[in-house]
Amino acid sequence: MSDANAFSQTLALFSPIHKDGYKFVAAAAAATVVAFLISTILGLIFVFVTAALVFFFRDPERMVPARDGLVLAPADGSIISVGTVTPPSELGLGSDPKTRISIFLTVLDVHVIRTPVAGRIEASVYRPGEFLNAASPDAPAKNEYQGFVIETKDAQHIGAVLVAGTVARRIVPEVGQGDSLSAGQRVGLIRFGSRVDIYLPPSVSILAGEGQRTIAGETVLADLESQEPSRIFRRI
Repeated sequence: MSDANAFSQTLALFSPIHKDGYKFVAAAAAATVVAFLISTILGLIFVFVTAALVFFFRDPERMVPARDGLVLAPADGSIISVGTVTPPSELGLGSDPKTRISIFLTVLDVHVIRTPVAGRIEASVYRPGEFLNAASPDAPAKNEYQGFVIETKDAQHIGAVLVAGTVARRIVPEVGQGDSLSAGQRVGLIRFGSRVDIYLPPSVSILAGEGQRTIAGETVLADLESQEPSRIFRRI
């Protein structure tokens, strides 16, 4: 892990919490007071629960690369697949295969999701569905999701899909159709662990690989303007 990544992750441990987390933390804190009146052990358990919620809902600031064409990681997590697939029909991205990069989030990751590119939200799509393990290959086709199609200034269309999972059963979007976004801007929150899929033009230069850890708004996944061949990664 680079020094910059280590520093960013350390800051994430002490960041403010997302506004959606206030009610959960407040409820847990109130329950902690009551629990201590009943039992010290029970009170300590609720202290742990409250601390865990503060940790889960943390919302750190990020250093976003400021260059046109870069596709940034929308989420903290691990890249579980990079491949060519047909995007969900609801997104309206056509039937031609596109490059998909999938990032899986555990309950220990920051769950504030950011836009991978700057642009205007051309479409916002919610689809009800199942709650399979988000890492499953069937999850994008069967699970509940909130999808966005972002049109860049160069009229390229990028799909970003927030997929619910077995534990994550609530997607909280903060933006909608017609909104203009800057790269790395917050677009929503997934509670409490899931995946985000990015759909890109098939000819795009991919700069990240399977198994790589990502930091939302900082890790560069691809470059829409580069002629560089897609990178090859190896584990050492």
